[in-house]
Amino acid sequence: KVIRFGGCKSGEACSIVLRGASSHVLDEAERSLHDALCILTATVKEPRIICGGGCTEVLMAQAIDRLVESTPGKKALAMSSFARALRQLPAIVADNGGYDSAELVTQLRAAHASGKNTHGLDMYNGTICDMVELGVAESFKSKLCVLLSASEAAEMILRVDDIIKCAPRAREGH
Repeated sequence: KVIRFGGCKSGEACSIVLRGASSHVLDEAERSLHDALCILTATVKEPRIICGGGCTEVLMAQAIDRLVESTPGKKALAMSSFARALRQLPAIVADNGGYDSAELVTQLRAAHASGKNTHGLDMYNGTICDMVELGVAESFKSKLCVLLSASEAAEMILRVDDIIKCAPRAREGH
């Protein structure tokens, strides 16, 4: 149920009234609304948008996979793993929507391989569609922050693994 207030004179400020069955539901609704408003504010400040529905993740994974072929050593393994992690994001979205993620992600990869670079997951119908036609977009700034945070976290984990793998120091006198 929605209560809509209209006829406000200045239009510079507005109020949003939230209702919920319990305080937990209300708190979650408030957090979701806050997140949505933050993304909206960031998009107004940085108006660039990108295709949603997993389209961008598959494009980035393809670009990384092309670079892996010409990259020697362990760096190529890390790059390949990062590309695999990017392809997991549309799979998680499909799983959360109750669809067969393996089928949808392979269809999405095939669509991108055939040059349909704006295709992504249509979560209403459980199919692959053109995200530009559907109007499914994400904030560039939000996606950039997510990717930077994820890559920084992965780098920190790799650094910890290096520390754990180091041989113990020899102690003097023992």
